[in-house]
Amino acid sequence: MDRFDSFENTGLKPEIKKALGEMGFTSPTEVQAEAIPYALEGKDLIVRSKTGSGKTGAFAIPILDMLVQQPSKSGVHALVIAPTRELAIQISDVFTKIGKYTRIRNAIVYGGVSINPQADKIRSGASVVIGTPGRIIDLMERGMLDLSKIKFLVLDEADIMLEMGFIDDIKYIIENMPEKKQMLLFSATMPNRIKEVAYEYMHDIKSIEVGGEEELAVKKIQNVYSLVPKSSKFSALLAYLDEYKPKKAIIFSKTQRNTETLYRILSDNGFKPILLHGGITQAKREVALNRFRHVDGGLLIATNVAARGLDIVDVSDVVNFDSPDEPAIYIHRVGRSARMGREGRAFTIVQRDEQSFIYAVEKYAGIKFKMVNLDLDKFKNVNFGKYFSSQDHDRERGPRRFGGQRSHFDGSNSHGHYGGDRERGSSSGSRYGSRDRDRSSQRYGGREKSRGGRRPYRRETPNYS
Repeated sequence: MDRFDSFENTGLKPEIKKALGEMGFTSPTEVQAEAIPYALEGKDLIVRSKTGSGKTGAFAIPILDMLVQQPSKSGVHALVIAPTRELAIQISDVFTKIGKYTRIRNAIVYGGVSINPQADKIRSGASVVIGTPGRIIDLMERGMLDLSKIKFLVLDEADIMLEMGFIDDIKYIIENMPEKKQMLLFSATMPNRIKEVAYEYMHDIKSIEVGGEEELAVKKIQNVYSLVPKSSKFSALLAYLDEYKPKKAIIFSKTQRNTETLYRILSDNGFKPILLHGGITQAKREVALNRFRHVDGGLLIATNVAARGLDIVDVSDVVNFDSPDEPAIYIHRVGRSARMGREGRAFTIVQRDEQSFIYAVEKYAGIKFKMVNLDLDKFKNVNFGKYFSSQDHDRERGPRRFGGQRSHFDGSNSHGHYGGDRERGSSSGSRYGSRDRDRSSQRYGGREKSRGGRRPYRRETPNYS
């Protein structure tokens, strides 16, 4: 199939076309137009495309279309691996809507909730399983998920899974499924280690890049910053919100503790913020996200758990209360704005010793920041000191690279949860003290073999919630 400009003019099954029409999807996005024809030809794909480009449809549409064409057989035939619960939920929703007029059912699996209903959903006839790495492995090792009939494997947001230390988990999962299968890998950036994993397991590969590395969402938005002393960061945030009055904004902070402090400050100053971090229960997080989607003028305060994969199309502003440590993380964060071609604005509060970060992002992404001067005096009488004790402040002054004393990449909670999948973590949290965890733990003398695959690090008494 050649690249196409309309779903109606393709060889897709009528059931798929009907569902897409009801969803209002008549024309494919660029990544869908590029990827779907090759996927339908059976090629393994490595696709680099920015967050919010419609890439979920780029793998859901061909997988559902090919499953419709195949004789009905019981068992799981497609596995989609995502780094976070939120992204897995969104992918499941897309599969459900596109597969509305088919008999293909999907099951979503992730930690932080009971494993048994998820296993029941798989046993009830799910052909597609969508989930996070830890829970997938839990189900495999309990004999609740059989991967022997897998025909399609999708790795979504592969670079985030690398950053969160899931690569060895993914290898273990791959090595416990048939060698003959179609693999589709999607990522906003393409680090060398992701490519190495891809070429280790993939065959007949077609690489697709939608937009150059400099043409990510960051180029379509206004990138502004304010240079302030550390003592004025809270005033700068209030001044920005007061002056620019964002329609809908996500405010990023590095640590869970800081997000909670920001929540109290904004609540006491006339705002109605919504809080999202790894320490919040899954049910409350889903309520928070649903509320944010449907409220005008909403402010979502979040750790990096919300930086990727969330499908919230009308975010106007991204605010970096804490400037990211690396240009790539900045790209991930501001990808929440300029969704599906829309315009947006990213505002970063920069301390004087962090100004080199602005230059690094400008060089990395080929953009220019604009410095804005805010009226900080308007908030000089706000007593910010009451929101945290000196002891709390000292604890927040840990290594800058990891945002404080915990050294957790995305503001994870004390149980090592990454706000997505780390339900199996050590209760001390020290297991995740590095963004690039070595799963070959010294406690076990290296990797163990299990079921023909490389077994990732496991705690002695897994906590299955």
